[in-house]
Amino acid sequence: MENTDNKKRVLVVHYSQTGQLDRVVQSVVGPLQNDAAITVDYLTIKPQVPYPFPWPFIQFINTFPEAAHQIDCPLQLDITQLYERYDLVILGYQVWFLAPSIPVSSFLNSPVAHKLLADTPVVTVIACRNMWLQAQEKVKAQLATIGAKLVGNIALVDEAGSILSFFATPLWVLTGRRGPFWFGIPRAGVADAQITAAARFGEALVARFSAKQPMDSTVLQGLGAVRINDKLIASEKIGTRSFYLWGKLFLACGKPSAWLRKPLALLYAVFLIAMIVTVVPITAVLKKLTAPLMRGRITKQKRYYAEPSGE
Repeated sequence: MENTDNKKRVLVVHYSQTGQLDRVVQSVVGPLQNDAAITVDYLTIKPQVPYPFPWPFIQFINTFPEAAHQIDCPLQLDITQLYERYDLVILGYQVWFLAPSIPVSSFLNSPVAHKLLADTPVVTVIACRNMWLQAQEKVKAQLATIGAKLVGNIALVDEAGSILSFFATPLWVLTGRRGPFWFGIPRAGVADAQITAAARFGEALVARFSAKQPMDSTVLQGLGAVRINDKLIASEKIGTRSFYLWGKLFLACGKPSAWLRKPLALLYAVFLIAMIVTVVPITAVLKKLTAPLMRGRITKQKRYYAEPSGE
């Protein structure tokens, strides 16, 4: 469709398994929907073969090679009711194995994404456990290939914290129960108060449209859209490398349905748990010990990963 009126047009592209990300996106988009001068359209990313929730354990682990290598899955995308051009695209995505979820990555590689996002301001919205930096780097690269303009990023992380969410989030993913769980393990997911407060980002977008100012990288600055945990930067890089290298071995064994990948998934699950309980704490301690000597570099890293929204 063509834009024949003077309304600002916003497209929301999203994919969520648990529904949490949809709640976050809806909070951000709420102020835009309530403005009569703005029209909001939605494009839900739908894999032709839906990914399950809750995840069966083996299938969950067996999904990481395709996620890490950003191998596309077939999608169902209905764009018949969408406009040819938008003034802003809001892209909501989950993080799978330190990469954007396979459906979102597949969308960004599609001709549809090139058509809708090229030369268009984009705000990314993330809801995840706590590690999203490397996933966002991959999304940045895909957006750059499309020719989209990343003007903002919003990242909300689990309220349980890094240690307890290591237990709470997998339990949620594998059982479908958000908790609280046994032995004092708290509820998984982003705090309700954080989700509600995300409306401030939508208000900032409305204000920018109302003032008829460019939708650029200053739009979300000063609003606390992201928080960079510098203790996890090295862990994310190590984890991303591990997923990529092990992923090559999995892919060499065939498609996800290949029988050899199932025992390999069990082996990798043991390795992954061992790595998380050893490498992550060790790198965090080393980061803290070397912080006085690395203050300038850490500041530079935090500034880079916080772009374009800033902390």
